[in-house]
Amino acid sequence: MKAILIITFLFIAISIEAQPVKSVKIVDLAKTIKESKTPLIVNFWATFCVPCLQEIPYFQELAEKYKPQGVEILFVSLDLKDAFPDSIAKTLKRHNIFEPVVWLNETNADYFCPKVDSSWTGGMPSSLFVNNATGYHKFFEEQLSKEKLEKEIGAMILPRNSN
Repeated sequence: MKAILIITFLFIAISIEAQPVKSVKIVDLAKTIKESKTPLIVNFWATFCVPCLQEIPYFQELAEKYKPQGVEILFVSLDLKDAFPDSIAKTLKRHNIFEPVVWLNETNADYFCPKVDSSWTGGMPSSLFVNNATGYHKFFEEQLSKEKLEKEIGAMILPRNSN
């Protein structure tokens, strides 16, 4: 019995290895957003941003809840280059972040922010909600409550003429 418990524990420990973090440029991210065929939430965060880390659990929970409606989430790390990939990967593991994560390999916020949304000043956390099928596009430069996030997901997945 002890051997089974040890093997099970080792299997679980190995299977929760931190996911790899891919480096992307803003042109790649903009293309992903523009070509998304499903309702998409893009959340901008950093390992040092406490409000970012506070909202991630319910972003993941609600993304899972609305997965049957096609909702997808992408977490985009805005960490500095020295955090990539090790510090980011450690944070993913420590906070059990299992949704896709990329690191934005850009340093000029004046260049990349407007490519995401013209109103973005670079603050974090920030979130973009896009549904290309309905033309839905909404950006928030603030920490979102679970209730506000769920309301926004609902608005994003409704047909455009229902808003």
